[in-house]
Amino acid sequence: MRTETMQKLTRDQLMPLEQYAKQRNDFRAKVMAHKKNRQVQIGPHVTLYFEDRLTMHYQVQEMLRAERIFEEAGIEDELNAYNPMIPDGSNWKATFMIEYGDEDERRVALGKLIGVEHKVWVQVAGFAKVWPIADEDLERTTEEKTSSVHFLRFELTPDMIKAVKSGAAINMGIEHPAYTHSVSPVSEATRAALTQDLA
Repeated sequence: MRTETMQKLTRDQLMPLEQYAKQRNDFRAKVMAHKKNRQVQIGPHVTLYFEDRLTMHYQVQEMLRAERIFEEAGIEDELNAYNPMIPDGSNWKATFMIEYGDEDERRVALGKLIGVEHKVWVQVAGFAKVWPIADEDLERTTEEKTSSVHFLRFELTPDMIKAVKSGAAINMGIEHPAYTHSVSPVSEATRAALTQDLA
């Protein structure tokens, strides 16, 4: 059963710009606390940020604020861009970020990490690894380099979902010739947060 947290955002659930300006600090603090248990660092330079309805609500409000969008068509464009990142009850959806402080180091790394977005995995204890469906909205890799940001969807089987809800551990990792790291298992706080994404 789809819970409220899995339903897509609609225009009437967004705050008008003026109201958001007043509530932004409180809303941001709430979202940052929520996000804390929804990120998994894999090795020194990659983080998976698992998205949900609240993180996307924040993202849309921030975009509307930054671009001063208040017209219906513009708001719908933002909803259409971000709603696909809300989990559907059978999957986890994550923003995958490659993070290097030094620009030159990052440029070299992105050249070596072509295809890395397809080499990320999640694993429910006792089951096979699940590889992602990457960048469904647009291609982010060229022949020369990968992007530092990708969007991933991990589809789980009903048995995997049942196991997670029963307390099974969740492992994650990356198996790429230029970057192989894993987290086994993720923290209990993260496991609990990701369980909420599943119907």
